[in-house]
This record gives sequence, C-alpha cells and structure tokens, in this order.
Amino acid sequence: MRLSDYVNTLGQNLLHKYGEKVHKISLNANLSCPNRDGTKGVGGCTFCNITSFNPNARNPDSIANQIEAGRRVIIKRTGAKKYLAYFQAYTNTYSDIDSLKKLYDNALSEPDIIGLSIGTRPDCVPDKVLNLLADYQNKGYEIWLELGLQSSFDDTLKKVNRGHGFSEYRQAIYRSHLRQLNVCTHLILGLPGENHQHNITSLSRVLDEGVAGLKLHPLHVVKGTQLARDWLRKTYIPLSQNDYVFAASNLIEMTPDDIIYHRVTGTASSNVLLAPEWCSKKWKVINSITQELHNRKIKKSSTDLNKTQYALYE
Repeated sequence: MRLSDYVNTLGQNLLHKYGEKVHKISLNANLSCPNRDGTKGVGGCTFCNITSFNPNARNPDSIANQIEAGRRVIIKRTGAKKYLAYFQAYTNTYSDIDSLKKLYDNALSEPDIIGLSIGTRPDCVPDKVLNLLADYQNKGYEIWLELGLQSSFDDTLKKVNRGHGFSEYRQAIYRSHLRQLNVCTHLILGLPGENHQHNITSLSRVLDEGVAGLKLHPLHVVKGTQLARDWLRKTYIPLSQNDYVFAASNLIEMTPDDIIYHRVTGTASSNVLLAPEWCSKKWKVINSITQELHNRKIKKSSTDLNKTQYALYE
C-alpha cells in the first residue's frame, strides 16, 4: 500500500514520463523576499523562518556544490540519477532577469539536471521571468512554477503578514497559463482563524483558476517567528495529526485525478521546530494519510456493492 496507489504523485508522474526515478534537489540561491527587505514589508510572514526547511540558509554553498551534495544523498537513498533543481529558499524570482538566468543556467548545466522547480510568491512573477521559464520549457526542460498562495482568504493572508492577496495569485496564474507553464500551488492547513471549510474553499478557488500541481503543508511553529510567540502565549493552537490527516484526505479526494500532488505534508528541522511535534515525523503522517485514503476506498467499494446488491432485489 503506497500513497501513489491513491494519489497522483509527482514521483510516479515523473517515473512514467521519463522511464526512471527523478528527484528534486533543494537549492538556496541566497535571494531575498519583498516581504523582508522593506519592499512589501519587514520580518516576513508570521510563520516564516527559512532555517526550518533549509539548514544552510545563512551561508549557502555554490549551486554546483549544493547539487553535488543533494545528488550524493539521493542516489544512496533511492538510486535516482536524474533531478529537478528545486530553488526553494525565499523568493526565487526576486532579482533582475540576468541574475536569475545565470542561476537557472548554472543548475541546468549539470548533465543530470533535467529541469527546474521555482518556488516564489504570486506577486513576484514578472513577464520577463515567465518568458524565461517558458523558453526553458520550449527547449524540452521539465519546468514547474511553484506559487506559495497558502490561503485564498485575504483576511487570513493579512493576518499572517503575507504581503499579497488572492487577486495577485489569479493574475500570476493567468499569465502563466498564457505561456502554458505548469503551476504548482502551495496551500497551508491550520492557519490562524481558519477551519476545514476555509481549506475546502481555498482548494475550490485554486481548482477553478486551473492548476497542474498542488502542495499541502501543515502549519509549523518554528523558533524565531511571530507565530512562535503566539503559540507560547497560547493564542495559537496547532492542528492535531488526526485533524490534519482527515483534512488533507478530504482535499485529496476533492482533487481531480489529473492534478499532480508534489507533497501532502511537510516537516521542519528538529532544531527549530516547536510544534506540533508530529510534524517531525513526515513518513508517519504520509503513512496515516495513505491508510485513511485506503480505508475510505474500501468503505466506498463496500457501500457501492451493497447498493448494487440492493438494487438487484428491488
């Protein structure tokens, strides 16, 4: 029983497309964010501490060295020999176009890098960047634009100091579609003031706009953030693992089969994670989601069978 038995996962999609395993290598290009440098705001989102998912955030190595380090880990773990360069830390379209092209070209110059996955914000994708990504795609590279939306509710985005609204997302995805770029949208479950109905509505709005991929994340409380202070004051209560598994499974069931899930949960580095504790156990959460989806499929099959048998005797 595997997650990919119930979910259209990126790993399985790339395996079928390329005939072999393809993995992401996470990179830190040492870029900033308009929500930190004063352009949009300072301090960033209330939940953001880049160290939580990138331990080398403060002193990143060269792109080539980061790829080599990632390559060594992945090939031992899974045997994969082809990779996507995943520009993950902060806002990876937030620089001048010549600098960005140099960064992306450096990654693509590695013979086993077959494409790019670019993490960014909906308000930081100018046409020049979209044109560059479309040009790579037209040359045969696997290209994903990852937009961190987190929620479709403007009041939530304001509450977490996101620095943009849903309208910027709609504009960004529309302009991406004009260039036939694959967009993966990030959604966070457990944001302050939101409940499961908010998550359902956000997913529905994203699906209405059209999207090729999705990522789901539980909200982590990590050191050095405003959210950590709220948690310590008990003004923010994280989701339980059971609540997250239930909510994530519902969203997955709502999602059309052709949409690719890049991630169904997320973790934070143990040295910065405060809560919830279960976020340190990625595979336990993935296995729980897999089991939940399996149980629902069995229950549905049983219900459908009972309905069929009942109809035969009517």
